[in-house]
Amino acid sequence: MKSINEISNSISRSVKGFFSDIDDTITTDGMLGGDAYVAIENISKKGIHFVPITGRPAGWCDMIARFWPVKGVIGENGAFYFSYDHKKKKMIRRYIQNEKVRSDGQKKLSEIKHKILNDVPGCAVSSDQFSRISDLAIDFCEDVPELSMTSVRKIRDIFVEAGATAKISSIHVNAWFGDYNKLEMTRIFAKEVLNLDLDQNKGSFVFCGDSPNDEPLFEYFPNSCGVANVQDFKSEMIHLPKYVAKSRGGKGFVEICEKFLGD
Repeated sequence: MKSINEISNSISRSVKGFFSDIDDTITTDGMLGGDAYVAIENISKKGIHFVPITGRPAGWCDMIARFWPVKGVIGENGAFYFSYDHKKKKMIRRYIQNEKVRSDGQKKLSEIKHKILNDVPGCAVSSDQFSRISDLAIDFCEDVPELSMTSVRKIRDIFVEAGATAKISSIHVNAWFGDYNKLEMTRIFAKEVLNLDLDQNKGSFVFCGDSPNDEPLFEYFPNSCGVANVQDFKSEMIHLPKYVAKSRGGKGFVEICEKFLGD
């Protein structure tokens, strides 16, 4: 990984869009700092489309799409995107699976949940699960004492052995039935909301993240960036970001944003 300071001015001036994870990328120790929020606002004011891509649930994403200075938000690791049209006062909700498929998946995940809670002491269903529609999130450090990476891997492996897709974030193991991911829905969002073929324009976008569930996007985007805490997961990942900030969490996010804000 190269230092974020090695991004050339020609790259920073050509950026049309900025995609970013939220937890431990924009936030620091679970809090959204004012400097990080202002950085998002400044990116948007510059005419760069800002789009969070997160493992967080539909309920949170509805609020983010409405109230943050963003073009839209991709949630539950690619299960949907929400984009709010402020002129028409209309929320656009686009799901990758229909309601029946999502419901069937939730039933199967509920069955796996009991084995995980029994076999991995100390973990818990995430406190935001009540507002999820497609996945199951198991908390390993947000509202519970931090578990070892061995325990985190065991949670993931139980999901996978049951036929689910499972990804490790900085706070949860998220699992769902289906082969979609953050990148697939990002392509759909670019086509349907931004009217762009992402494969032909990916060099004009930035992605910023911090953990293994961001790996497809780190691999895909030539201008992928990580906050410093991505280093914590180096042993869990094959594809790392091309550039890395000096600082962790929100401070690192601000550092990255400043490279694309210019004077």
